[in-house]
Amino acid sequence: MKVVHQNSFSENEKETLWQLRNNEYPIQFGHETFQEFDFYINSISEMDNYLLVDSKNEIQGWAYTFFRDSEIWFAIMLNYQFQGKGYGRILLEEIKNNNQSLNGWVIDHEKDIKRNNQKYKSPLEFYVLNGFDVLDDIRLENEKISAVKINWKNNK
Repeated sequence: MKVVHQNSFSENEKETLWQLRNNEYPIQFGHETFQEFDFYINSISEMDNYLLVDSKNEIQGWAYTFFRDSEIWFAIMLNYQFQGKGYGRILLEEIKNNNQSLNGWVIDHEKDIKRNNQKYKSPLEFYVLNGFDVLDDIRLENEKISAVKINWKNNK
């Protein structure tokens, strides 16, 4: 596995990213059509992409950073077959190496369902183990998400 820093995608790569997002995030975050997904990624401000690519050059994970509310935010998704094997940490370290601070919204419960009808497993513990602070007093609550804000700062 290797991480590729890449900011333009072929249609096939975009389609793979669309499927990855739809499969690994809770169902309510899905994009029903490729056009919806394409509009979504094209609307993200200052997006910087990192792909986890296997030996067959197939995308198995995707991390990206973006600019929102004067801060750098991030998202990570990893094919479920590769979760729990250290690959998420590899992607996370790559985006940490290129940023001084990262912010994210993390679902901190296991009530959401993925497209395959499996429960979405909260990654909160993963982020805490990787140096993120949980800002318990800052939450995002709406019809799509119940999440807590996390933050990482480079203390070097």
